Amino acid sequence: MEQADRTDVRGLARAFGGAIVFAFPLLMTMEMWSLGFYLDRLRLALFLIVNFPVLIGLSYYSGIKDTFDWRDDVVDALTAYMVGFVSSAVMLVLMGIIMPDQHWQEILGKISLQAVPASIGAILARQQLGGDERYGDETEHRKEDASYRGELFLMMAGALFMTFNVAPTEEMVLIAYKMTEWHALALALTSILLLHVFVYTVGFGGQERREGAFLDVFVRFTITGYAIALLVSFYVLWTFGRTDAVGIFETAKMMVVIGFPGALGAALARLIL
Repeated sequence: MEQADRTDVRGLARAFGGAIVFAFPLLMTMEMWSLGFYLDRLRLALFLIVNFPVLIGLSYYSGIKDTFDWRDDVVDALTAYMVGFVSSAVMLVLMGIIMPDQHWQEILGKISLQAVPASIGAILARQQLGGDERYGDETEHRKEDASYRGELFLMMAGALFMTFNVAPTEEMVLIAYKMTEWHALALALTSILLLHVFVYTVGFGGQERREGAFLDVFVRFTITGYAIALLVSFYVLWTFGRTDAVGIFETAKMMVVIGFPGALGAALARLIL
């Protein structure tokens, strides 16, 4: 019993560490502070809701602790959110981003927005920071035996993790503005090429085994993975209000720009998740 308690406490402490490590680039990003202030509250609430089933899925494949049914995964996801909110609030207070004279809605918005990447960091802490504890456990077997839908989920989660780290910055909009249509096409083709190479060729940890004909694998995983990365990019851009009053071609170019890290995240999902 005492051993189990110590394991739970160590897992929770590691989750706080993961939340801070994964979220600190965004905690120190000025655009995130501004978005927390003026971001549409319905979109922010929807983003928090959408992130919850993602956390449940990540718990199944890489949770704070071993889980045995969906109820354990829900508890794991709630724990990750709690860790994300608390760690974000503490760090924002320590950095002077949250002050007593600010309106409570502004404070809640800043904390809530930062809690999304922090909660993902919390639930991935054992995978990334767990040392020997991550090897040979049930979650590793689940990832190895993931179905096609499971593989696509991991790609989506990897794309979300990577796009969220760059989407809030103004540079993404500036890059899309400076690019021509030919630049966008070349970047899209490069994203697809790298996604395929990273998944099946260069031998990164957790690399997928290629089973089946090249064309079948290319369509089912590479093209589908890139389409998922683009959809995730659009959703993140919409959440941050980047698509408001913007033409379809400019939106498409922003999707391609954000889709580049999204494709890398999808490709490296087994490694980073």
